[in-house]
Amino acid sequence: MCPEGARRISDMAVRKKVVVLGGSSGIGKATAQRFAREGWQVLIASSDGKKAESAKNSLEGEGHLAFQLDIRDTGRLQVFTDLISVQWGSFDVLVNSIGISRSLHVLQSDFTEWDNALQVMLYGNIRSARALVPLMADGGRIINVTSIHSDRVEKGSSGYGMSKAAITQFTRSLALELVPRGILANTIAPGFIDTPMSIDDQGRNELETEWFYDNYLKYDHLPLKRPGRPEEIAGVVYFLAGPDASYITGSVVTVDGGLTITF
Repeated sequence: MCPEGARRISDMAVRKKVVVLGGSSGIGKATAQRFAREGWQVLIASSDGKKAESAKNSLEGEGHLAFQLDIRDTGRLQVFTDLISVQWGSFDVLVNSIGISRSLHVLQSDFTEWDNALQVMLYGNIRSARALVPLMADGGRIINVTSIHSDRVEKGSSGYGMSKAAITQFTRSLALELVPRGILANTIAPGFIDTPMSIDDQGRNELETEWFYDNYLKYDHLPLKRPGRPEEIAGVVYFLAGPDASYITGSVVTVDGGLTITF
């Protein structure tokens, strides 16, 4: 092997590594792009394999990976874990930004449909942590993307809100119990962020509707008077993964343009 090729392999071996669950779109994709831009190796997992591969191809640098993963499938999760073990051995940061949103009545909806939010977001988070944290390097970071829905209520979003609230509490447990390994665990609670999840079943972007304008811009319920951008959340994720966040664990960082400080 030529010296240049050996040097590239050596550089890839020492580069820090991040696993981004839900990294094919929205906040997850922006997060993957931020880490890649900073020189990290990135592994994107998504339930949509084609989107995961496309997101991987959008990353700067070399050595990135993509994987199709239904977080509810324990067998597939084991294959994912084996891939990390073989390809990387260990990794430094786990970001979980998996999110699904569907309006379902708290009592009158089909239970299986309603429960899917918990199966994907809450139990998926727990399963992935149990499978992947043993492969994390000591001193690593866990960053879960939750939502301001974790302590606010919206009609039709009971499953979503309960999942996010439970993830916050689960992350606090991780923070407490992983102290001996030096692993820090935190959550980020975004407000209105302009991502594909803002598009409803009719193809309308809720952030461009009269309802959003009247409630959040016209009457000052959203002080910064605009939705956030995915890269603004990604920047906070990257901060929590870095040395300047070395004394933060078990915390919720709210990134909502001031929405939750108003009446």
